[in-house]
Amino acid sequence: MNRLPLERRTQILGMLVEGSSLRAASRLADVSINTVTKLLVDVGAACEEYQDRTLRNLKSKWIQCDEIWAFVYAKAKNLPEQYAGAFGYGDVWTWTALDADSKLVPSWAVGRRDGFTVRAFIRDLADRLATRVQLTTDGHRVYLEAVEGAFGSEINYAMLVKLYVGDSGQRQAEARYSPPECLGTRKVCITGRPDDRHISTSFVERHNLSMRMGMRRFTRLTNAFSKKVDNHKAALALYFMHYNFARLHKTLRVTPAMEAGVADHVWSLDEIAKLAN
Repeated sequence: MNRLPLERRTQILGMLVEGSSLRAASRLADVSINTVTKLLVDVGAACEEYQDRTLRNLKSKWIQCDEIWAFVYAKAKNLPEQYAGAFGYGDVWTWTALDADSKLVPSWAVGRRDGFTVRAFIRDLADRLATRVQLTTDGHRVYLEAVEGAFGSEINYAMLVKLYVGDSGQRQAEARYSPPECLGTRKVCITGRPDDRHISTSFVERHNLSMRMGMRRFTRLTNAFSKKVDNHKAALALYFMHYNFARLHKTLRVTPAMEAGVADHVWSLDEIAKLAN
C-alpha cells in the first residue's frame, strides 16, 4: 500500500489541528478524502494510546471539569427512525478535565450526558492523579455520585452553580443562539474543605472555545460535523495531543505537558505523525 511521505502527513495534520475540515485538508493537500480520514483515524488512535500511557501520576492541585455538546451524523431532531436513541448518532457530549495550574487536559470522555459516561470519566481522572486535589464542576447532578464513587472522601469537591434569567419567549429571533443571561453563581461545598478562591470553572469553560476553534466539527451551525463517532473520537485525540504537547500556551510560554512535568520539549507535528508508524 502506498504511504504518504512524512512531510505530506505533517501538512495534513497541521491543517486539521488548526480547524480545517477533512475535505478542506484533502483539497489543499491534493489527496483523497479517504486518505485524510484514514490518516486522522490512525494518528488519533496512536495519540489516544500515548496519552493514556503517559498522563499518569499527575501532581495536580486544582481540577475543573465540564462537558461540551456536538452531534454526529445528524442532529437528534433530524435522525432517521432506525438511528433514534443509538449512541453515535445525534447528540454526543465530550467531558473534559483541566488542570487549572498547568492547563493540561489529563482526561476526557466521549458519550452521552448521563451518569454512565460521567462515572467512567471521573474514574479515569481519579486513576491519573497522584495527590489529593480540589475539584470544581458545574451543577449537573450526575457528578455527585460519580465523584463519590471514584474519590470517596479523598477529595475537596465543590460545585459552581450558575443562575440564569428564564427565557420568557420574548427574546429576538436573531438572538436565539445566544446563551441566556447569567445572573450570578452559587458555590456549593460537597466534600472536604474546598478553598473558596479556587472554586471556579472559568479555565475549562474557556477551553471549550479552544476546542470549537481547533476542531472544525465542533463549530456551531456548520456542515463540517462528524459523520462517524469513531472519526469524532480520533479528532479529539489528535486535538488533545497537539494541545497538551505541541502548542505553546500563551500565558505559560510552554506547553501544558511541559508545565505539568510530563514532557521536556515542545513536540513537533512530525513527532505526532510518527506516533502512528
